[in-house]
Amino acid sequence: MNANPNWWKTFFTGLIVDFWRRVMPPEATRAEADFFEKLLEVRPGARLLDVPCGDGRLALELARRGYRVTGVDLSQDFLAAARESAASRGLAVEWRKSDMRDLPWREEFDGAFCGGSSFGYLGDTGERGFLEAVAKALKPGARFIIDAIKAAEAILPQWRDHYEMEAGDIRFVADNRYDPATGWMENRYTVTRGDQNEVRLARHRIYTCSEVVSMLERAGFTQIEFFGSLSGEPFRGSLRLIAFAVRSD
Repeated sequence: MNANPNWWKTFFTGLIVDFWRRVMPPEATRAEADFFEKLLEVRPGARLLDVPCGDGRLALELARRGYRVTGVDLSQDFLAAARESAASRGLAVEWRKSDMRDLPWREEFDGAFCGGSSFGYLGDTGERGFLEAVAKALKPGARFIIDAIKAAEAILPQWRDHYEMEAGDIRFVADNRYDPATGWMENRYTVTRGDQNEVRLARHRIYTCSEVVSMLERAGFTQIEFFGSLSGEPFRGSLRLIAFAVRSD
């Protein structure tokens, strides 16, 4: 497949953005926001960081609940959709177009989260830079969540070389390949709607849980835990893996 290492810079445009926006139902967004709100131990008025925020579905839901939210993403298409949704709902969210690692704040946020299986795009050096940037942006003692990590313990026991999904009139087909020697998964995604057809290549670093712990600790996080679902039970090999950590003092 040979995806470009910087595939994520140009990936999130066109049909793939439309598919992502349709495939996540409102009830899923509300359930995730409920869990994040509880795990972050924050109250309305707190300042939260959503990175990368995609089309802002979680940022907007938490803003609706009274939080001051900042959403960061590199995709112009995603941010345009986020701004449009915020305006139509009368919600105030700060949007920033930048790389996940380009976070200029210092000890300003009461909590942060990274959703949408976004952890693993950047490779080892890049992900360490991302975690360090989040740690610097958080206040001491603030909490951080990474949702839907493609970790080895979660994805490999239920591995699929091929799968297909539909969201309305959009069809999504994924062909996947994993290289255990490098720890990378490569993907070929085909997205179609009517006579429109887009093929995108992507790659994700597949970490073990212990590698995630090591990276979080090196970035300045403590009290690291893993959960297997939004109900909060400890991770025991489910497909969903959620990491939780606290920014050290």
